Formats: sequence, structure tokens, C-alpha cells
Amino acid sequence: MNVILKNSVNEKVHFVNNNGLQLFFKREDKIHSIISGNKYRKLKFNLIKAKELGYKGLLTFGGAYSNHIPAVAYAAKKHGFKSLGFIRGDELVNNFLENPTLKYSHNFGMNFNFLSRSDYKLKTNENYLNRLKNKFKDYYFIPEGGTNLLGVLGCEEILNHKDKKFDYVCCSVGTGGTISGLINSSYENQQIIGFSSINKKYLLNDITKFVTNNNWMIIDDFSFGGYGKVNNKLIEFINNFKHKYDILLDPIYTSKLVYGVLNLITNNFFKPNSKILMIHTGGHQGILPMNKYLKDKNLTTINY
Repeated sequence: MNVILKNSVNEKVHFVNNNGLQLFFKREDKIHSIISGNKYRKLKFNLIKAKELGYKGLLTFGGAYSNHIPAVAYAAKKHGFKSLGFIRGDELVNNFLENPTLKYSHNFGMNFNFLSRSDYKLKTNENYLNRLKNKFKDYYFIPEGGTNLLGVLGCEEILNHKDKKFDYVCCSVGTGGTISGLINSSYENQQIIGFSSINKKYLLNDITKFVTNNNWMIIDDFSFGGYGKVNNKLIEFINNFKHKYDILLDPIYTSKLVYGVLNLITNNFFKPNSKILMIHTGGHQGILPMNKYLKDKNLTTINY
């Protein structure tokens, strides 16, 4: 494949193959040095609303290695909010500072409540949320991953009129907010494809709450076992991609997206002469805790 690199915030990597396919990379990870990619998009309008309503803090949910948690912690600190994270895994309560993601978030002033995995499943339960809202009345609630109507609205800004030329728009999928925004802002000629890192049926239900277009699909063949799961093959792919194109992929989302798209190209999934746009949604902060995990297992780590 031939490669063209352009050094700018909207940097695109351009591949061309024998079927006339053209593959571009939209560098959303370069929006902000800390709140990068889709986290910046999802928080934008939520922060505006929290300010308008006079809240003093932000409360949200996430896993111990979530990109969302440090993004909220940083945004809260920068905009004068307190921050509170409800974290999956009560075993972390006494040693959370050993976790790079939580330590980073704590350094920006975020306090934590650690939940058992069974209690964490209540994060969308209406009665449970109402009890929390009564207890934390000064806090603006942001759901896991920042996926709500305002988060989706922010992700609608990822695509612009210049992107109409693309036949396919591909993104990684966690909570469904990013792909929902892409679907809502897509053009009639476009197919939106999400590469899932969790159960597809679960995602389908969440996405349909936010969209009306039907020009989309979810592929979960490249999740490498599910959310947060990696193997040597994926780590080797990340390192080879970085070496070849000088672009760092995160192990949770974007690496699986790129691996999947390139696999589909090899297997002639896309129509000949199509233009494909991949969205780099950031997530680089997840590399440090992942490398700690890999090192503890005596496995190959990610070069960055």
C-alpha cells in the first residue's frame, strides 16, 4: 500500500490498494493533549449544560482503566468543578493509587466510590440513579463513557461537509455514543460501520435510542475477546503500525478498528473504488496501565 502523511490536526493517512480503495484516517486524537478524540466531543455540551444549571461538581461512572474517567477529572479541574467517579471494582479501594489511570484522575482532584461488579450494573437503573441524585444534589450526572443526548450531539461534529466524499465511515465502539453521532450527521451516500469491543446485541439497543437513520452496522469479529482484551497479535499490530506510519493506536478501541478495517479490505468487503474514513478516537492514556498489565504477565508491551 502507498502512504501519504500530512502533519496537521486533521492529519490523514491515505492508503491505496489494487481495488481502487482509498483509506483515510481522521486524527480526532489530536484535538486536545489530554481530553482527546471522542471524550472531548462527548464532554463539550455536557460541560456547557452543567455550567448553565449551576452545578458544582461532575459525577460519572467508569472502569479502572477507562479513558472517560481521567477526561472528566481533567475537565472538571479546568472548569472549576469537583469530580466524583463511581468505579467498577471494590477490590481497588485500598490500592487505587497503583492504577495509573486512577492515580492520574486523583491528581486532578477526582474522588472515588468503588462499587462491586454487581452494584456497578445498577449504573443505568432509574431508582438507583434517583437515590444518587438526591444524595449528590450539587453534581451533574454524566453516564458511563459520556454517552447521552448531549454527548451524541458533540460527536455529530466529528463529520463535516468535507467528509461527504467518503462512502464508508468506520469507528470503534464502546458505549455507542460516537457512532450514534456519526450516524446522525452522516450523508445519504454513506455507510457507517462500528467495530465493537463488547457484546453487539447490547450495543444495538443503546444506539437505536439515539438514531433514526438505518445506514449503519456493527461488526464484532475483531474485539479480540471483548472489552480490554488483547493478545500478542494485537500488540504486535500496534507496534508495527506505529513503526511504519508513526501513528500510535490505543489497545482498547482504535487498534481493533484499524485491524478490522484492514482485514475487511483484504477480504474484499468494501466496494471497489470506495473511499473509507477511519476515526481515531484517542485513548492513548490507556496504554500505560495496559503496559503495566502486560509487563506483569511477562508479555510484549506497546512502544510509545
